[in-house]
Amino acid sequence: MVLICPRIHFYEINDQTWWRYTHPTVMTLLIPSRFPQYLREKVQSCLTLCWTFRAPLLQKVSPAELVASTLYRTLSEDVTKYTYVDFCAGAGGPTPFIEKDLNAQLSSRLMNGSSGSNADNKGLTPRSPRSASATSSEAVKFVLTDLHPHIPDWTEASKKSENLSFVSDSVDAANAPASLNGGEGRKIFRLYNLAFHHFDDRLGSDILRNTIETADGFGIFELQERTISSLITIFAMGLLMFAITPFYFWRSPGHLFFTYIIPIIPFVLVFDGYISSLRTRSAEEVQALMKECGASCDGWSVKSGHEQHTFPTGYMTWVIGVKQ
Repeated sequence: MVLICPRIHFYEINDQTWWRYTHPTVMTLLIPSRFPQYLREKVQSCLTLCWTFRAPLLQKVSPAELVASTLYRTLSEDVTKYTYVDFCAGAGGPTPFIEKDLNAQLSSRLMNGSSGSNADNKGLTPRSPRSASATSSEAVKFVLTDLHPHIPDWTEASKKSENLSFVSDSVDAANAPASLNGGEGRKIFRLYNLAFHHFDDRLGSDILRNTIETADGFGIFELQERTISSLITIFAMGLLMFAITPFYFWRSPGHLFFTYIIPIIPFVLVFDGYISSLRTRSAEEVQALMKECGASCDGWSVKSGHEQHTFPTGYMTWVIGVKQ
């Protein structure tokens, strides 16, 4: 993996504050202070699809399944000791799908009678992630949280699984409430799915310090990196949206309009994807931030990896830290 440049914290369109223009003699033109929420939701739905969609021939599994498999393989026998808390869940993102697939793998492990039965396939099993669920004693719980809670979306998602819940109050990842610091005999594992690149070094350092001080583990998963191959994958993703939108969003006239008539949605996906790539930290940079965050890393073990999610150029980078 050859990085094309140092990390650059440019602004994505979804993050960008828009402006007001006041003419000195004529009028005041009011521009929305943020990227319109209506369009933001459309873009977020596409990002969720990117996590859960599996392109035939190009992807062995969806990226969400790849995250579940990475957790299953890396945490091994300890995978059931944690409650997994997504601290930047947005509208739900991949976490409901990660929950289903991880618990399906645990159920498969029980049925096979061996935790190592899938080792040759990196923890992947030849079945649908929704075809089985772990028993109540073996199943792991997932919790959705965010600084800006999406209650309607989370409510709908939690209805589909007894192992998925949410916190309705605003949760700051840099200052997690005591209720999310463990309990009931289960450790807390923080998830940052396609999220950690959004934080500048100061905020990222604060979040890592709070994580090290209050949690028992964390996982940072990114679908992009600062490489030429990542930029190629992101451009291809934008083109793919033109091909698959009628099949997934045919009931949304607005989605069709802003894809084909005024292609704002694919433009934002590609533009923000490029900016996300430039923002994404390498595993070494994350570990350097950990050492500089002000919290003691004694007793913490950190692993990282690089997994192909889309042939031939798309790779997922991950960093998993566990308190021993």
